[in-house]
Amino acid sequence: MNKPVSSVFSCCPHDCPSTCAIVVDVLDDKTIGRVRGAKENTYTAGVICAKVARYADRTHHPDRLTQPLLRTGPKGSGQFRPIGWDEALDRTAEAFIDAERRLGSETVWPYMYAGTMGLVQRDGIQRLRHAMKYSGQHNTICTNMAWTGFVAGTGRLAGPDPREMAVADLVVIWGTNPVSTQVNVMTHAVMARKNRGAKIVAIDIYETDTVKQADLGLVLKPGTDGALACAVMHILFRDGKADWDYLEGYSDRPHDLEAHLRQKTPEWAAAITGLDVDQIEAFARLAGDTKRAYYRLGYGFTRQRNGAHNMHAAASIATVTGAWKYEGGGAFHNNGAIYTLDKTMIEGLDVKDPTIRHLDQSRIGAILEGDPGALQGGPPVTALLIQNTNPVSVAPEQARVKRGFAREDLFVTVHEQFMTETAKCADIVLPATTFVEHDDVYKGGGHQHIIFGPKLIEPVGDSRCNHEVHKELATRLGVTHPGFDMSPRDHIDWMLQKSGFGTLAELEGTAGLDCQPDFETAHYLSGFDTEDGRFHFAPDWTTVPAPDRPPYGPVGPHADIPEFPDYWPVLEDSDAEHPFRLATSPARSFLNSTFNETAASLDREGRPEILVHPDDATKQGFADGSLVRVGNARGVVTLHARCFDGLVRGVAIAEGIWPNDAYPDGNGINTLVGADPVAPFGGAAFHDNKVWIRPAEPTG
Repeated sequence: MNKPVSSVFSCCPHDCPSTCAIVVDVLDDKTIGRVRGAKENTYTAGVICAKVARYADRTHHPDRLTQPLLRTGPKGSGQFRPIGWDEALDRTAEAFIDAERRLGSETVWPYMYAGTMGLVQRDGIQRLRHAMKYSGQHNTICTNMAWTGFVAGTGRLAGPDPREMAVADLVVIWGTNPVSTQVNVMTHAVMARKNRGAKIVAIDIYETDTVKQADLGLVLKPGTDGALACAVMHILFRDGKADWDYLEGYSDRPHDLEAHLRQKTPEWAAAITGLDVDQIEAFARLAGDTKRAYYRLGYGFTRQRNGAHNMHAAASIATVTGAWKYEGGGAFHNNGAIYTLDKTMIEGLDVKDPTIRHLDQSRIGAILEGDPGALQGGPPVTALLIQNTNPVSVAPEQARVKRGFAREDLFVTVHEQFMTETAKCADIVLPATTFVEHDDVYKGGGHQHIIFGPKLIEPVGDSRCNHEVHKELATRLGVTHPGFDMSPRDHIDWMLQKSGFGTLAELEGTAGLDCQPDFETAHYLSGFDTEDGRFHFAPDWTTVPAPDRPPYGPVGPHADIPEFPDYWPVLEDSDAEHPFRLATSPARSFLNSTFNETAASLDREGRPEILVHPDDATKQGFADGSLVRVGNARGVVTLHARCFDGLVRGVAIAEGIWPNDAYPDGNGINTLVGADPVAPFGGAAFHDNKVWIRPAEPTG
């Protein structure tokens, strides 16, 4: 008789602010079935994206890595033979010990990111790093500009309850495409429209599915969001829509801001953004006439060289109108500051050495090529342990990244679920579990819940979780820490109790613990989290308490950031040789380089394409569906053109991170992206690249 299906609460582990609460059907101790949103979680509200709903296809994919592998052919050839776990871990530990003996501990670099958002399995690598005094990592590839820009005004990475979108009268979705990337944002925004007649404004650099669903969709040039925000605030002051009582009590220098904005007219902004004056006026009218206006600010519009400044400018609008005072009002980006979790045991914070260098995650190409500045004057990196990320696909300056990984003196161990392009470059490949094969705990960035994800089935093949790899390597490296002796469940329980969030026993079996602060705290009604308690229109950008401030201080042209919200023209702008601005935007069916191995996602996305305006295509001499070459000083990428009139002329969009081998010339889209650090605290400007586009040479 078949075992009855059990349905268990869990959490989507992937790199998305939603970290959705889910219910997973467990068919037996080796098989999962249907995955769906947990209705019991008031943010997820029973809705998840299609790619995660098909998660059984990924967990039980025939291409899953199931045993450790040793490289037998040239680097990058993908030629391996199976070995046992003991041999794989012994070889890794021996390589690390040998590298440290020759060049010191900082020559080893544990390289990780958010392939899982689980706090134990993602962040436990930090314990190994700190215990061994290996090189640190400055996380710059995703969040840094956005978080810095938001905190510059508020002093804290938190805001109004995201569920308040459902009681707003205006929802402004700025620089994010939640139909593809954060479906729950649309759940609550559409609820407000249905129940309250709320208007939805979507602002982006092309006509996304979110823009198509909006009541007012604004499609502007990349990196010009600051100009739009300034023009909107100009109109608010001009038309008497600024809340002066609120400004006097809750902001710094509001009169100076008003004076600064007098020249930032709609006509000025229209010339910069590509929008019509009427569109800017219409948006400002909605913002000024609607008290319950919720500004949901995304990551996408901050992936520019002026990204932090743009985020700050957009958040400033809610302060000018006093929207923070109302339920369903204010500005929200991420709720990371509400949790205050004690991760001492998970990360080994008690043995962290502050003198160890932190290497810029986005500059891995320059680092592996031995750039002295990128290495901060320290030793070369000669050994890598890579978990939860795929830099040979996702990191900027791909040509440099590939050359770095091809070094014969570089030893690489990759712990992965699939044979990614980074895994193909490894000396040792270790098979990793998926989230249903290990225990972990998650916190929402786009919401307010802590969610437990239990182990539901046995690991596929001989795969092992990250925590077990950290523990086994520590033993072989001869280093001790109490955290290595704890199980994932022990870690979760210890952290929850130390942080004042109860116990694992209380969390397990629920759809999550709601950690939302009270209304007054979330809306900063007792003051913002700055020294003077005021929202800062004129922040000191060098002292912003950003979560990922680099220990080596501000970077890039930080001294040139304008004093007040403005349009800061520090972009990699188009020129005669490079007439297009390229943004590498997310695809609906991929999540970074995850899900680009599943059949349904591949079928939906089709092939790598670049979206260009039909008039631009005609001018450059190619047609819809043509094979084109896209290039700049960093390299050349070949892919197909798709004519699309839902963007400003001179803008090009390439959706999704496809594997390099999906392109005819083997060069992925991030070949064209720069890794120069973005002011003030670093980051990669994935949506800020000048390129040329030409018809591909005919092939014989």
